[in-house]
Amino acid sequence: MLRTLTLAVLLTAASLPALAQGQRVRVGATPGPHAQILEVVKPIAAKRGLDLQVVEFSDYVVPNEALSSGEIEANSFQNQPYLDNQKADRGYRIESVAQTVNFPMGVYSKRHKSFDAVPAGGTVAIPNDPTNGGRALLLLQDKNLLKLKPNVGYKPTVADITENPKRLRIIEVDAAQTPRSLDDVDAAAVNTNYATAAGLKPSDAILREEPKGPYINLIAVRSADKDKPWVAALVESYRSPEVKAFIEGKFAGAVLTSW
Repeated sequence: MLRTLTLAVLLTAASLPALAQGQRVRVGATPGPHAQILEVVKPIAAKRGLDLQVVEFSDYVVPNEALSSGEIEANSFQNQPYLDNQKADRGYRIESVAQTVNFPMGVYSKRHKSFDAVPAGGTVAIPNDPTNGGRALLLLQDKNLLKLKPNVGYKPTVADITENPKRLRIIEVDAAQTPRSLDDVDAAAVNTNYATAAGLKPSDAILREEPKGPYINLIAVRSADKDKPWVAALVESYRSPEVKAFIEGKFAGAVLTSW
């Protein structure tokens, strides 16, 4: 009887994905919601044999370099246009394995209650990386505050502005510094993860991006790893009912799930 039970246990174990118990998976994330969500994923991933370790990066550039060089196994902080831009510029062999959450970008101000109150010639800070800076310009265009050249895609630059009726002065700063820039500018376009970390709420935004388009965030891994069992376990853990419930309860609409 004991031999039969032992054999049954061994056969059941053999049928599970080939994960070493407690297999280490270091996931890079920016501070704020991305890192907070991954902390909730941790115990769920542990049940699937993963020792999930969250590694925080303070900017958008380093996480892909760290992934490419093998310092981490995955990252969760970016959308597809940003990843595509990084791959084109740097030759990374990295790809998306799952969509995660969407963070509608907002324009915030410490000086004005609405964008109508921003004076002619007012200053507006936007992120200085091509994807998020372009996203901010598209948001301003969507709100009829400026016009861009036709067919600019998802990475327009300040040079693509064709009409600027309020003569807004666009100031480009590091994405992580946009909340701090609010002390010095009339308004700033801030990614939600940095807005949340700075204590800004979606209801504080004087303009807000519609939750549409290609800006859903993703989990990325090295191309050589995409079919490994731990990747599927990580994705299943992230896109679980428990994580969805946490996001909906914690962020009150500032972060939207894709599943």
